[in-house]
Amino acid sequence: MSKPGQRWSTAALLFAAVLLCAGALGLIAAGYSYKAAMERRSAAIAVTGGNPEHAQAAIIRHGCGGCQIIPGISGASGKVGPPLEDVARRVYIGGVLPNTAANLVDWIVDPHDADPRTAMPATGISPAEARDVAAYLYSLQ
Repeated sequence: MSKPGQRWSTAALLFAAVLLCAGALGLIAAGYSYKAAMERRSAAIAVTGGNPEHAQAAIIRHGCGGCQIIPGISGASGKVGPPLEDVARRVYIGGVLPNTAANLVDWIVDPHDADPRTAMPATGISPAEARDVAAYLYSLQ
């Protein structure tokens, strides 16, 4: 640093400019990330008819996290089924159903209807709760 009364060195000014630019870029990226998350959430609600805000309670109540890793759900760290962070990008659900909102809801409600040999148990989840869970899963990045 310079002595009192002296001007900042070119290196110090350049460093300050770089820090300001990095901070600004970070804020811009956070804004885009938030916007993308809100767009995914809106799209998930539109295609499933569910409310992702209600999903956490249903996921915990029905024990889904005992078998699967589900981002954002406390204790959902099971290793029986696949991690569910990228359900929206998968081609198939349970390896047997094309990935559509209706198929995901049906799979969550009664996986044995689609695949009698699946290891996923019937959880007793209602169709309304399954729509909420599907909306949550589709809203994940």
